[in-house]
Amino acid sequence: MLFFIHKYFRRLMKATGGDKESNKHEQGGENKIEEPSEACATGCCSIPLLNLVESGNTKRQRRATTTRISRLNFVKLTTDSIFPNTNFVNDESLPAFPDAFSSFITVYPQYGETQQADHIRNSEYYHLSSHVCLDYTGFSLFSHTQMHSSVASSSSNPPPSTLLQPPVFSISYQSASLKSQVQYGNQDTALESSIRKRIMHFLNILDDEYSMVCTANRSTAFRLLAESYPFHANKGLLCVYDYESEAVTAMIESAQKRGAKVTSASFSWPSLRIHSGSLMEKLSKRKKKKRGLFVFPLQSRITGARYPYLWMTVAKENGWQVVLDACALGPKDLDTLGLSLIQPDFIICSFFKVFGENPSGFAGLFIKKSSIAMLEPSTIARSIGIVSIIPARRLSQQTDDYSGTDLDAHSSRNQFEEDDIETISSFSGPIPTQICNGSAGADDVFGESAVTEKQKQVKKSNQGESSKAQDEKEETSSSIVELELDHSMQAEETTSGADKSMEIVCRGLDHADSLGLQLISSRLRCITNWLVVALKKLRHPHSESGHSLVKIYGPRIKFDRGPALAFNVFDWKGEKIKPALVQKLADRSNISLSCGFLNNIWFADKYEAEKDKVLERRSSCEITIAGNKKKENVNMGISVVNASLSFLTNFQDAYRLWTFVAKFLDADFVEKERWRYMTLNQKMIEI
Repeated sequence: MLFFIHKYFRRLMKATGGDKESNKHEQGGENKIEEPSEACATGCCSIPLLNLVESGNTKRQRRATTTRISRLNFVKLTTDSIFPNTNFVNDESLPAFPDAFSSFITVYPQYGETQQADHIRNSEYYHLSSHVCLDYTGFSLFSHTQMHSSVASSSSNPPPSTLLQPPVFSISYQSASLKSQVQYGNQDTALESSIRKRIMHFLNILDDEYSMVCTANRSTAFRLLAESYPFHANKGLLCVYDYESEAVTAMIESAQKRGAKVTSASFSWPSLRIHSGSLMEKLSKRKKKKRGLFVFPLQSRITGARYPYLWMTVAKENGWQVVLDACALGPKDLDTLGLSLIQPDFIICSFFKVFGENPSGFAGLFIKKSSIAMLEPSTIARSIGIVSIIPARRLSQQTDDYSGTDLDAHSSRNQFEEDDIETISSFSGPIPTQICNGSAGADDVFGESAVTEKQKQVKKSNQGESSKAQDEKEETSSSIVELELDHSMQAEETTSGADKSMEIVCRGLDHADSLGLQLISSRLRCITNWLVVALKKLRHPHSESGHSLVKIYGPRIKFDRGPALAFNVFDWKGEKIKPALVQKLADRSNISLSCGFLNNIWFADKYEAEKDKVLERRSSCEITIAGNKKKENVNMGISVVNASLSFLTNFQDAYRLWTFVAKFLDADFVEKERWRYMTLNQKMIEI
């Protein structure tokens, strides 16, 4: 195994010229550099690990050659066939939708084979016909039709008594450490057990290899792991992110307070690929048995850049424990991962209720059972946000659910961190504006909880884990648990009987399963690459320097790029229009985008002159570990607009985004929108 890893990275270093980035691959896209990863037989995504199990050099070389030719042909077709020798200098010159779609189908006839996705969208997600949702990441549990079904009130066709009706579930906060929850929290309610099994089956995660803990959201999952990991012994925390993430920042802050030494991978300008030489050095420096945590996403949720799986294997070979961040992956991308070969120690995923409408949900922290023993008990971890999935009491609670997938929603007993929100995220669905911290909010949460033996065992375990020095800190948490149990005892008689026979249907997951990895990947590959080319065809008129309207960061035309784009819009003078303004104006056109901040960018010597022009300063105040004094933290990076596509995205969504961005070709577009907004007697957008 190690032989193949070293061979792979020697080839990678040779292809990229060692630590120095070559700009040859930037002419016409990154794809001209040979990618060392292999593709599966259907060409749907990269699977570098196939080389490790393929027998015979001849067969392996034949597959690599076929894959390389297929990818090069796709890139050439995309570059040469989409609006060839054409630039658009105003939004009125854009082709009408029927003409654009006809041209699109001509270039990508395989898109016509994905009509099943269009049928699902039209029948189950009809709300998307009037709104373009490009701001969701994670896995959708239910369909729009399922959540708004009137079958519950139908007397002619009553539903089965065991079928749970919308809004299906709510969450109840638990006061438990991560270790005790994993060890003693295996006696779930029937509802929670059902949804856990469905999720693990969907993700191809085996129940006898991993345990799943539900957390309020992605940020709490990262923070919970940081508070439970033994950083005093394994001090390393190495993160691989090309953007600023509130979840990762929360993890870093908690880890640093516990003695961790934090480092980050760097990304080479302008491709924003991993700086392989630097990361290899950080992974292999000062070898020892236990190094710490290596936090690795398989792709960037902002730029769409995909990273080789072998980095996880390299980390494990060098003594690191691997955290796989799967939140940005597509619904079936884990089908190709081969968890039995890589076996990350921890996996984090996020789930929301309905795509394009309801972002409330929870996150899943999957822990490899052989890694449970090294987790440590933590008083702080007991207040971070472990949750239980419980039956919803009434339909009106659907709008009261405050556990957003990327919202740092905390229970009233969380006194350690203030609420924060993922800076790169916005939601097409209703975002809760505040979190109940008063007694009324507590009553709602506690009243929904059903008493289980799990709660009693977890509470007993937490008490056993606590030292005398922690007793005073735990008095508050213990009293809250007792209050929760008191309220739960009152509801036990009415909920326990029904809970035993509950069933749940996750139609959102069912739809992804029915489409499969190949169809989803093919569909998104066509739409994403078309959108990249179409945006680059927009150019300002009468510009002496020929300024492009749009600049795209990271991968451009590429066969195996992820379905996400990071871009900025520039005016005719070449000055960047603030991403937040672009996002607000897009929202007026019923297009939901998000904003992000790219960082950890490394510039080779030949790009040093661009560094000051490209990077911008972003200052923030952070609380220091000692003395609670604030200090200014200056972060250098690039603020960008982000569009994230899902398997429900269709060509019309991409076309509507393209036509919206083209409006900025009008030099007076922003000013016209400002006055139009004022005329409608609404709050003026600040520029």
